[in-house]
Amino acid sequence: MEQNFKGKGVIKWALTIGIVIVLNLFFAVAIETAYPAPEYEDFCVSQQVQEVYENETSCVEAGGQWNPDVAVKPVATGSTRTQPTGYCNAHYTCGMEYESARENYAQNVFVALVVLGALAMLAGYFLRISPAVSAGLSYGGVLTFVIASMRYWDAAGDIVRLAIVGIALIALIAIGVKKFKE
Repeated sequence: MEQNFKGKGVIKWALTIGIVIVLNLFFAVAIETAYPAPEYEDFCVSQQVQEVYENETSCVEAGGQWNPDVAVKPVATGSTRTQPTGYCNAHYTCGMEYESARENYAQNVFVALVVLGALAMLAGYFLRISPAVSAGLSYGGVLTFVIASMRYWDAAGDIVRLAIVGIALIALIAIGVKKFKE
């Protein structure tokens, strides 16, 4: 026979909150384990001694981007030799490749988290094991949607952002209407 005491509600909420947090930690660790994020060093090799590119041609040939400078400065007073008329971003090409890989990764993780969040919400809706467990899975799914959106938000365009928010709102209203219909 189950004991009835005053702190039972607090324990249920603690269990629910624990499930929400641990579920999302589990999703994060699972994704990082199965699908690691791209590393900058995998695209742009860091060298102990950096080569100095003095002109646009050598910079571009090395995969860099030449940034012109408007002023030509003499190296020393009275010298006829001048400093380069710009500077080279030697990591331009590899940096663009890294950013492209990072955006693709963010999109893939977004999709994975939305699927996992939806599965968690469905499990919370259909599993009738315990109200605390059901609520934890449902709230955990909602938090997963929030985390997915935050991770991908800067890479998503306006239409994608609108779709994300619209789908999330429709899903939450539909679940709320079905689950809490009186």
